[in-house]
Amino acid sequence: MFRFTKRRTAIAAGAITGALALSACAGGGGGGGAETLDPNEEVTLDFAFWGNDVRAAMYDEAIAAFEEEYPNVTVNSSFLGFPEFWEKRQIEATSGGLPDVMQFDYSYLRQYADNGLLLDLGPYLGSGIDTEPLAQNILDIGVVNDTTYGITTSTNAWGMYLNPKLLEEIGVEPYEGGGTYEDYEAWMAEVTEAAEEQGVEAWGGTDYTSRIQNFELWLRAQGEDLFTEEGEPNFTQEQLVEFWELGSDIRENGTVIPGQRLEEVYPLSGFDSALTASELTWDNFGAGYLGNLGEEYTELGLVAPPSAEEGAQDLYLKPSMLHAIAANTDNPEAAVALLDFLVNAPETGEAFGTNRGLPASQTQLEGAELDPLSQQIADYEASIADRLGDAPPVPIVGYGTLEEKFRVLGVDLNLGATTPEEAATEFFNEMDVVLSQ
Repeated sequence: MFRFTKRRTAIAAGAITGALALSACAGGGGGGGAETLDPNEEVTLDFAFWGNDVRAAMYDEAIAAFEEEYPNVTVNSSFLGFPEFWEKRQIEATSGGLPDVMQFDYSYLRQYADNGLLLDLGPYLGSGIDTEPLAQNILDIGVVNDTTYGITTSTNAWGMYLNPKLLEEIGVEPYEGGGTYEDYEAWMAEVTEAAEEQGVEAWGGTDYTSRIQNFELWLRAQGEDLFTEEGEPNFTQEQLVEFWELGSDIRENGTVIPGQRLEEVYPLSGFDSALTASELTWDNFGAGYLGNLGEEYTELGLVAPPSAEEGAQDLYLKPSMLHAIAANTDNPEAAVALLDFLVNAPETGEAFGTNRGLPASQTQLEGAELDPLSQQIADYEASIADRLGDAPPVPIVGYGTLEEKFRVLGVDLNLGATTPEEAATEFFNEMDVVLSQ
């Protein structure tokens, strides 16, 4: 359901007419927007995000702190569920009525940027948006065709979650992390065999070739991205066949959870159904896994995934979300000040913790109180620094459709309903349709 809230601090509600001195060092918002924002001008901004009542309360707290620092600015906020959020943005985009500032998803950045719907943030970097707390590789995430359209609020990275409770039950040591895919396959086989001997329904993991992200990392280990900057495929059908054939043995010998069993627990995965001891996935999935596994699970293991090439910089930091500004906003300076505050302010970190992912800004991170899992994720991302390469080009329009198609074909391969050659042909046919739209 659509929710609309209007936040106004007590000071702002008092119809202040006097000028209030705002400086770059005031408050915790990085101060960037204060350099160009006129403190005498009363401004109202519309801000939209996807989420729920819990996240809404966090934004209310952060916005209240922003309005205290910028008493001439009133922020009206609204939120929806993720699908409804983008349906409403699509309607607004056709009428020129996008909100001034928006929480933004990485998969939509290219589509909106290419259509001239987002403000070029380049002129405000370092003069409106404080870039000191943000690493360059973080800033680069929001770039499309050499122009910055979004600023990352939080990051995640690809990793391997482990179920220590299950591993202790069947008597197998946790995977050490890294290594080769052959090392990982051997460990999964050990887990599956031990579980069978103990009479426990469990497997070492899921067929890793069923995830497009693992294919992407396999390509990155060879120095190639999944797609080019122009949004064209950067791999061949033969490469896709080769990758899917990597999983032939573990599918056929029962090392990984059968496709039929996965379909029975979907939309849960084998991992948060306590059926697999490992899962290759984004590191910000940990809280969801713990919630689904139940109260008896209090911790998870988190280690680096295997690599197709020793020493490769195949991993990268992905934005959990970004913030962007509508190109036709009537108040770009105020919008920039709000974006800067929501990205950089310690008060924002205090309000959100890691609800939006691990804070990308050092100043926001300093304000966040990390629970044990969040600290584990922070330590993990620090531990893989040597494997972190540049972020890939912004996803193509329709990437989500291809990601799901890849997963479905992976299940079909596991079920023996198709071959790698047939699956690759079907995937390329689907990709042709997506790219032509």
